[in-house]
Amino acid sequence: MSCYFVKGKGWRADFIHKGTRHTLTWFKTKNDAKQAMAKAREEADNPIKPSSMEATPTDMSFLELVNRRLDYVKAYNSERHYTDHLYLAKRWVKLWGKLRCSEITGDMIQNYLLKRVRHTSGYTANKELRYLRAVFNFGMHPVRNWILSNPTRGIQFFPVDKTVKYVPSKEDILRVMLASNPDVQDYLWTIALTMGRMSEINRLTWQDVDLTKRYVMLYTRKKKGGNRTPRKVPMPDKLFDILSRRHANRQKDVPWVFWHRYWSRRSQGWVVGPFKERKRIMIKICENAGVRYFRYHALRHFGASLLEQANIPIGSIQRILGHENRLTTEIYLHSIGDSERFAMQVLNDGFGEFSHTDSHTEEKGPQTEICNPSI
Repeated sequence: MSCYFVKGKGWRADFIHKGTRHTLTWFKTKNDAKQAMAKAREEADNPIKPSSMEATPTDMSFLELVNRRLDYVKAYNSERHYTDHLYLAKRWVKLWGKLRCSEITGDMIQNYLLKRVRHTSGYTANKELRYLRAVFNFGMHPVRNWILSNPTRGIQFFPVDKTVKYVPSKEDILRVMLASNPDVQDYLWTIALTMGRMSEINRLTWQDVDLTKRYVMLYTRKKKGGNRTPRKVPMPDKLFDILSRRHANRQKDVPWVFWHRYWSRRSQGWVVGPFKERKRIMIKICENAGVRYFRYHALRHFGASLLEQANIPIGSIQRILGHENRLTTEIYLHSIGDSERFAMQVLNDGFGEFSHTDSHTEEKGPQTEICNPSI
């Protein structure tokens, strides 16, 4: 056992214990080196038994993992994302709720998804694959390290036939407006004239409406990290008239622009609150109006296409819709603009006077009969 000084570095300690050499470097004083050496020798004489060491979790029940993931989604993502996740989670737990994560294999998930493809569509199966993959990745995150592997790894997404999204005509939208009662009509106009999402309009409060500066503030949680992001949408004349009337006739103790009174199972009483879903209304209204069924979201697509036809810059449309990515906005543009029509006319004119009939007006020469020499 020895301590010695190395110029420019400091004190160093060496000792051999049970045939093993231990080296400790570098200390400011000789006393520090001796204390470190004594401590190291004591630890070598009294090693920590493996059984007393805290074990790192490497597995957990699938039910517990799903519940923890749902809690995380509820805290960090939109309510719509949470309800979608909850709906699918109930289906998975019926199958694998009693298993541990390590007992769920890729084959089990693949067979489940194949059944979903047969009964629903490739789009639905791919959505479940994305959500399942996110659940297992959540458990594998280095901060948590609850499970060791993701059984969805290697499972490929199913091919999907993309179709053109149905966007109603202006005439059909107006028919639906006329077939609605006054409250629903105000609701539809507010969506149409802000191009807001249904959830954004449901959350709209009078604090978010500025009738003086004529704008509404819409909030979305469809951003990375789940942060609620505000955006100002200017208020056109018709929307100003609608919101001014509703503001004058509002119930002052209710903060929401659109609200209802409903029976709460949790509190076992009548509750006043904002709408969460209003999808069923559109089915009945479209039927009464005699038009093809469309949802509230179609009004965003219609509005975006209408603005594009009016040559509004795509950047402005993107900001109104609340998109971070320009490519997302382009999905909403369904119109064939003047530039496309002009381009196709240029293509047509590029062929000059050539027409389909020109290819058949060439003088035909005498036909020669070809004999098969093998006959």
